[in-house]
Amino acid sequence: MGTTIIGLIVIAVAAIYLVSIYNRLVSLRNQFKNAFAQIDVQLQRRHDLIPNLVEAAKAYLVHEKSTLTQVMEARNNAVSAQKDAAKDPGDGTKIQRLGGAENLLTKALANFYAVAENYPDLKANETIQQLMEELSSTENRVSFARQAYNDGVMNYNIFREQFPNNVIAGMFAFKETSQLELESPEARQVPKVAF
Repeated sequence: MGTTIIGLIVIAVAAIYLVSIYNRLVSLRNQFKNAFAQIDVQLQRRHDLIPNLVEAAKAYLVHEKSTLTQVMEARNNAVSAQKDAAKDPGDGTKIQRLGGAENLLTKALANFYAVAENYPDLKANETIQQLMEELSSTENRVSFARQAYNDGVMNYNIFREQFPNNVIAGMFAFKETSQLELESPEARQVPKVAF
């Protein structure tokens, strides 16, 4: 009788422990999904600002239609990738596609800014300046939201990979997910040193 009670206590403790692992996995997964929702909001704002910027710049950049076309194509690709990733932020492939699409958009915008530098009237336009400032502010918000998402993904993946958590994660299909990697052109440039 004493061994039966001890056996039941051991089974109850093991069951409680396994349930707590499962619940922690659910909590961590929901945290990174919530963090992705914040990225989603900021990316939507970014994507909504770009057509306004392109439309406002059209009158000034008559000879630069290919630049404007590249920006809009990159924007449309990023919107598609964003919508796809928003359906399942736990799917690492979709997150990587989103990161690639956003990197292409960032490069197209950098090219647009470089071209805009050659047009003083465009740079002096208040609407263009305001849109560029809003876009820059949104880029900062995306960066902060991405950091929160990546932290959440890292915590989830670490917990998911630890033993015995990995056994529970495998039994209940808690898949590994990817961080959202966005290239910053400034971070990739070699600093210039002048003497």
